[in-house]
Amino acid sequence: MNDSDKRDIFSELEQKIGLIIAETPERDLMLTLICELLAEGIPYYDWVGFYFVDSENPRELILGPYVGEATDHVRIKFGWGICGQAAEKEETFVIQDVREQENYLSCSIHVRSEIVVPMFRKETFIGEIDIDSHAVGPFTDEDTRFIERLAEMLSRTFD
Repeated sequence: MNDSDKRDIFSELEQKIGLIIAETPERDLMLTLICELLAEGIPYYDWVGFYFVDSENPRELILGPYVGEATDHVRIKFGWGICGQAAEKEETFVIQDVREQENYLSCSIHVRSEIVVPMFRKETFIGEIDIDSHAVGPFTDEDTRFIERLAEMLSRTFD
């Protein structure tokens, strides 16, 4: 899939996500529907989910809604793995081949790449979008921009 095709698909998905956000008041259902839409709409998005900061332990993430293979990583400490590093640094991480990472928490033997994008509420880190792929190197700048726009859209719903 080239970047031009991705732009078209991502634009269509953004419109559908906007409708989901507008029409689904229950947060977990809204996030589950978005996960399903992304996993169905992008062939290399094999696991799509959310992690949120634990209100009782603000240096730990708790798994939220997701679609894909079950994971043992329902809690992740800041700094651990790609999700924990993204939480600690509050920045997007794009890993094209997880086998080249020393600090990677394997969720599945099939995962080969990962993108993690932080979400903020009024400049405070609240969680992240995590997407795993079974392909090596599928994520381009278009994916990054799309997921970052999605994170901004969702962040506005958590006010």
